[in-house]
Amino acid sequence: MASADPTTSSTGILHDPVKTRVIHAPPEQSSGTLSPELLAQVRGRVRLMTALFALAFGFDIVVYLVLGAILSRTGGRMPVDFVRTGGFQWVNGAAVLGAAVLWFASRSTRVSASRLHTFALVFEVEICFLISMVTYWSYYSAKGVLPNLTWVPAVVIVFPLMVPGPPRRMLAAAVASALTAPLSLFLLQSNHQISVPDWGTWFEQTFGPLAAAGFAWFAARMIHGLGKEVQAARDLGSYQLGELLGKGGMGEVYRATHRMLARPSAIKLIRPEMLATGAGEGAQMAVRRFHREATAAASLRSPHTVELYDFGATDDQTLYFVMELLEGMDLESLVRKKGPLPANRVIYILRQVCESLDEAHAAGLVHRDIKPANIHLGRLANSWDWAKVLDFGLVKSVAKSGTDSTIATAVGSVAGTPAYMPPEAARLEPLDGRADLYSLGCVAFFLLTGRLVFEAANSLELVALHMRQEPPAPSTLTEMPVPAELDRIILSCLAKWPADRPQTAMALSAALAAIPHQPWTQTDARRWWEVHRPS
Repeated sequence: MASADPTTSSTGILHDPVKTRVIHAPPEQSSGTLSPELLAQVRGRVRLMTALFALAFGFDIVVYLVLGAILSRTGGRMPVDFVRTGGFQWVNGAAVLGAAVLWFASRSTRVSASRLHTFALVFEVEICFLISMVTYWSYYSAKGVLPNLTWVPAVVIVFPLMVPGPPRRMLAAAVASALTAPLSLFLLQSNHQISVPDWGTWFEQTFGPLAAAGFAWFAARMIHGLGKEVQAARDLGSYQLGELLGKGGMGEVYRATHRMLARPSAIKLIRPEMLATGAGEGAQMAVRRFHREATAAASLRSPHTVELYDFGATDDQTLYFVMELLEGMDLESLVRKKGPLPANRVIYILRQVCESLDEAHAAGLVHRDIKPANIHLGRLANSWDWAKVLDFGLVKSVAKSGTDSTIATAVGSVAGTPAYMPPEAARLEPLDGRADLYSLGCVAFFLLTGRLVFEAANSLELVALHMRQEPPAPSTLTEMPVPAELDRIILSCLAKWPADRPQTAMALSAALAAIPHQPWTQTDARRWWEVHRPS
């Protein structure tokens, strides 16, 4: 934060007491190193580049083989030009092989993005050398003179646009690629394959590629500068943003690091358009609501609630939360990838979530968007299968009047996710902690069966089902054993009226604990994560 008199917030983070500013002048980055923006794009760009070159060089091989097969069957003879270039199909094959190797390297996590970029530049030089050799030899063999142009300048110019990098590194690769033209002439003339008539021809064949190297350097400088500007725009105060971790309905989540504390964090940016309730005072009121509600969320101290380090708003009114960076995966990803969970593990997870919700409800806060994607499961210190409730950005104080709505409802819509929405939310009735318990019942149903409680063609139909239709017991939709008492408890959470549900999160936790079952232990959890731990 660029403040002459920083103060320490209640969350322990130094911040500007007035407002957070977006930093537009980050520390100068060496022109010989890859920026985070470029590193994030290297693999995809290398895959695209190698695919194009493999197609270009492989096309000649395919035509040669197909034409040869057709003529051999019909008794025809290959054209003279094709016969003369037959030996150089091995050169084309080498180019395709190099492209294939680099393509597979781009898909391997063992090869770092920086090293992959270096391999790509080596590939650029190799490709230009092969193009020079093939073009000069085949053209001279067919016509007895050298071509006016080759594809080398085009490759030299296009390459930094396809796989951008630091200017100095790209210039070195471009010059090396350009010099493959005179090198090829020298090698072919030394082997008496061609004859270069005079020094003017040498200059003519060298000047074009070197001029292209100048254009390549200019393009690399422009792209590198744009990348630095993007990185500067992504630096929020004392937090430097890194890779994008995920996107949601209200914004994006990035990996981030505090410049002074060097502590890894996650920053959630709430899109400015989510605050578009009106011009002027309307947006300012939304920002004030955000600060009140974020302050309430920051007061939560349960170890099963994601820790909120800091929050604020940038000059362009983009809101952000700074949270602890978690290791593991959310429950939705876990079930989608690994399938339904055993009942004892579901009980273990639900009781942890109840601890988080109990503290929030005791403070008069309702989460309003409990769903598998907002419950994280992973490791905390030496504890495995540690659940954390995320995204208290929709939290609402039940003590506030209806005129003081939250950010999520400021856009004039019902807050929450339709597949996990309690009926009273759809009826626009006042909410309390029992609304979160309904959503948690939907989560339990999903964890046990891998299916939603109700499924419909659209959100309106889905909400209507939650309001009117009775849900099936989870045990009827899974082959895994589900205790009858767990069935009963989940169906009680899914009752249409709050009075028919467990009345508190701790009451629900106690009911779950009383179910006769083989407990899910830390040994079970550790063994599972040792096998399924995400990379």
